[in-house]
Amino acid sequence: MLTPSIREMEFVRSDGGTLASYTPGAHVKFALPAGERSYSLIDFEPVSTDSAITSYRFAVQLEAQSTGGSRHMHELAPGDEVLALPPGNDFPLVAAKPALLIAGGIGITPMISMATALRQSGTGFRFHYTGRTGAVMAYRDELEKAFGDHLALHFDDQPEKALNIGSMSASVSAEEHVYVCGPKGMIDAVKSAMEAAGVSADRIHFELFTSAAEQAGDTAFEVEVHATGEVFEIPPGKTIIDVLEAGGVDLIHDCLRGDCGICKTDVIEGLPDHRDVVLSDAEKAEGKVMQICVSRAKSARLVLDL
Repeated sequence: MLTPSIREMEFVRSDGGTLASYTPGAHVKFALPAGERSYSLIDFEPVSTDSAITSYRFAVQLEAQSTGGSRHMHELAPGDEVLALPPGNDFPLVAAKPALLIAGGIGITPMISMATALRQSGTGFRFHYTGRTGAVMAYRDELEKAFGDHLALHFDDQPEKALNIGSMSASVSAEEHVYVCGPKGMIDAVKSAMEAAGVSADRIHFELFTSAAEQAGDTAFEVEVHATGEVFEIPPGKTIIDVLEAGGVDLIHDCLRGDCGICKTDVIEGLPDHRDVVLSDAEKAEGKVMQICVSRAKSARLVLDL
């Protein structure tokens, strides 16, 4: 246990073989009883594609309202086996470009490997890590030892050390890329501030660590599949993808958190209730596209170009 709610785990192949290589920011998708869950790989030493990888390192936060994923990971004992896919990466580093890394809470995990790679390559970077209090922030000592003056720690309970997104956005250089991982509210705030400061969208990269939570007042709505005319009811607690796939509709998606953009779908009729971190404020206001993995509807029915 790194903190009262964050557990570090190391996995090896059950047959003793080597594991697939990966790039900074990568994750591994686990097939758990509650469904697929993805966790970022952690490296304080550079990963070489030329050397054999014998273990993967993760840190998993037990969510207060866990639907079974983080709880299952916290209940694993040494020797237990789980099924996992090879690493994937929806949050890659742009090579040879200076970086501003912003991590909130458990969103620190992919940033560690990114900072490690940037340090190894000699690429300039700034690293900001924020949490509610110092006690809930994993890896503080290791991070300070590994990254020294590159790292700044921020604590919500210490106003003088709280993360100042406004001043940070104003300091981004013309070549610098921004990477942010953490809660949705923080990602939205960073994106809005960076866009307002003139940082182009192609230099703002993000990863959300949890799915969009069910909100009080969520009600059922209908989705019409334009190609077939089929109509599905989406109840509270279920996503559009959940219901349509159960009904035999073939969909393309990946993260199921609203941050990879793969499931972006055109809206023919209706008003989306956007809950992703992918679309820009302008796209959300226009209402012509939506991320069907997390977003819902403000109208009684959506007609989607599926």
